[in-house]
Amino acid sequence: MNILFITSTRIGDAVLSTGILDHLICQFPDARITVACGPEAAPLFEAVPNLSRVIVMEKKPFARHWLGLWAGCAPRYWSLVVDLRASLIAWFLLAGERRVLRTDAALVHRVRRLSELFGLREPRAPRLWTAPRHEEAAKRLVPNGGPVLALGPTANWRAKQWRVENFKELAGRLTGPEGLLPGARVAVFGAASERPVSAPVIEAIPPERMIDLVGEVDLLTAFACLKRCALFVGNDSGLMHLAAAAIPTVGLFGPSRVEHYAPWGQHTEVARTAIPFDDLFPPDFDHRTTDTLMDSLGVDAAEAAVRALWERCGGARS
Repeated sequence: MNILFITSTRIGDAVLSTGILDHLICQFPDARITVACGPEAAPLFEAVPNLSRVIVMEKKPFARHWLGLWAGCAPRYWSLVVDLRASLIAWFLLAGERRVLRTDAALVHRVRRLSELFGLREPRAPRLWTAPRHEEAAKRLVPNGGPVLALGPTANWRAKQWRVENFKELAGRLTGPEGLLPGARVAVFGAASERPVSAPVIEAIPPERMIDLVGEVDLLTAFACLKRCALFVGNDSGLMHLAAAAIPTVGLFGPSRVEHYAPWGQHTEVARTAIPFDDLFPPDFDHRTTDTLMDSLGVDAAEAAVRALWERCGGARS
């Protein structure tokens, strides 16, 4: 049995889709899985059980990447084609069954929408798979020795980024003498290109308590490192969704829909701007150039969300 699973270019959406992939693997344990996705998300799937291959879809003019995917998949019969990109390709492949996610403007969380595609009564939480090398690397990078606070101070566009001064203050409160994690180490995550944004947070933490992972790890190693942390606080991003699949996670929201993209799971919480989503955007908004729209989310409110989650989760992990 062969299954073609077409998922997102964006890391966050790809993470959220892994619950459905896990459902298929459990339902068809002998199936061979082919995953098609964008280059940024592709590393998430390298340790999927029964993986046949990952097809990396590099975006090309005139949507020629879809033609390339079709050419690579057309010679094979597919028992099931799952298309989460709302394309037409599923209808041009020889397949026994097709499940195509349609575009929908309803305020329904992405995980619920994906689960509804398969008629599941209970939404399937994201599930990621690692190889031994990812876990071994994480043990070296985040060694035993007390709890670790994980931070994600970046996002894929500036308007979603809480100011680094706020992250510095929040980290100080949470790891200070009266904090939830007194004296804890702090791990900062991000891509190499995000180091200029992350640097002020890294520099604010005493070196003996700092674990600098910005640009140092691939996605699955980052996931393995997150599993060794006690708590994650970060902007709405792919990293936030990665964290939510691993540990208690607080997502910071402003110019993105909580209803669609809140971190998923019982051990998650959201801190959102005091200004509602519909009132946040200036008339000349441009996601490439507009400065942060997160300023109405104060450190007090973020800390309150962290403390509420911490209480629900029953306290420290080490």
